[in-house]
Amino acid sequence: MTQRQVVKGRTIDDETRCVHYHTKKDRIAIKFKCCMTYYPCIECHRETAGHPVIRWEPNDFKEMAILCGSCWNELTIDRYVYGKANCPFCHASFNSLCSNHYHHYFALNPPKT
Repeated sequence: MTQRQVVKGRTIDDETRCVHYHTKKDRIAIKFKCCMTYYPCIECHRETAGHPVIRWEPNDFKEMAILCGSCWNELTIDRYVYGKANCPFCHASFNSLCSNHYHHYFALNPPKT
């Protein structure tokens, strides 16, 4: 059995929901590249980390940096950003509206036209 990851920030339950984002589908934490620490959201990082965010670059997207708050398995950034809006392990749904905030965490390449 692997050790459960530590999630910092103002969490409110065991599925990584925080005071800022806490709908039924808000159940992921993101490992921030700048400190290699999991936080539920950008606001939790801003309030408690004490340093600026460094976003993950596209060549980093194979990194395990997403934590499912339901089963606590880690996902690659690729799987989270470009996959289905659910966990491949436990099938728990993720909040698809989180994609509106990807720019805080990931340096995404613009779509090819």
